[in-house]
Amino acid sequence: MILFNLMTHFHRTVGVGVAALLLGAAAVSPLAAMRATVDQVLTTLKDPTLDPSTRTARVVAAVRDRFDFPAMAQSTLATTWREATQAQRDAFVERFTKLLEVTYLGRIDAYHDEVVLYDQEQIERDRALVTTRIHTATADIPIHYKLHQVAGEWRVYDVVIEQVSLVRNYRTTFGEIAHKAGVDGLLVQMDEKIRALQAAPARPATGVAR
Repeated sequence: MILFNLMTHFHRTVGVGVAALLLGAAAVSPLAAMRATVDQVLTTLKDPTLDPSTRTARVVAAVRDRFDFPAMAQSTLATTWREATQAQRDAFVERFTKLLEVTYLGRIDAYHDEVVLYDQEQIERDRALVTTRIHTATADIPIHYKLHQVAGEWRVYDVVIEQVSLVRNYRTTFGEIAHKAGVDGLLVQMDEKIRALQAAPARPATGVAR
């Protein structure tokens, strides 16, 4: 598969020219922004001259430039965010960012030889939805990106993979853990999950994977 899980219904598509006026002007459309990031990641993964550590560092840098991890982390923690201390919030953002990076790297690496199809963009003021598909030999894997504007840049605040929202999925899981074990217990379990993902081999690009 390729990037991450979320679902909301957007209003009718706003024309790019009109949207630019309403938004006060993003130089790059959300679809163009996502295409640039995904293409950059795929090009990096396919570069045979790069050693693994350099390849990973470049992919992580590209992802961090496009994804709004602090906003995603806060949305994921939901009401627990208000109850957490600043130190716990900072620790959660750090671990959440790492968790998504590891998840993303594993999935995109499994699909880096497939074709990415960019379908359309829908813009509603400072929010947008970019729909894409990963074309494999057996199926098209839908991956939708939800973006908002931050300092004039389109940044991803959620990813919907095969109709499953990344943020919503983690919100349910993390909410249950935080309720039972507290924020500190959640952080410990996130560390364990990150280590498990880092140790797991990449999944082959066949069938449906989450």
